[in-house]
Amino acid sequence: MNGWKIGYKRVSTVDQNTDRQLDGMEFDRVYEDKCSGSTTDRPQLNQLMSDVRQNDEIFVHDISRAARNVGDLNDLVREINSKGATINFVKENLRFTGDKSNPTEELLLNLLASVYQFERAIILERQREGIAKAKQRGVYKGRRATIDKGEIMRLLNEGFSMRKVAEMTNTSLSTVTRAKAEFV
Repeated sequence: MNGWKIGYKRVSTVDQNTDRQLDGMEFDRVYEDKCSGSTTDRPQLNQLMSDVRQNDEIFVHDISRAARNVGDLNDLVREINSKGATINFVKENLRFTGDKSNPTEELLLNLLASVYQFERAIILERQREGIAKAKQRGVYKGRRATIDKGEIMRLLNEGFSMRKVAEMTNTSLSTVTRAKAEFV
């Protein structure tokens, strides 16, 4: 039985695009997520894992697109291999078939995954330090409010129910509840 040639692409936010990932490659199926790699709850990756069959070959642009930590990456590779499929990381030129006769590939996988995990931790640390410094200088106020709490209170004061206000302001019921609690 011939397997599918499958592409998996991931970006962290909906306003990013995957154009550069696996550019110029042809696939039978492509799965694409637009969500953080820090979560294992990625709908398209979950669907891929559900659909993958023996002899399928999965291609991912680079290790960081598949997972953000060593444990999740190893779990992913093992699960794909346990189904009789192969996973390829194009940028790193690594291929995993489940054949344990090449320990160097497993070492490289873990080493590179550790580097990506470390790099992510450093980025987050720098971000926290920068925010703390900006707060000290009084220039960081947090993200801009996207909810008009005054409008929520006006509608509540006019007698609309919290559920109706949530619907009218295109917010959640919990957002209306929090806004009301701030003004009480």
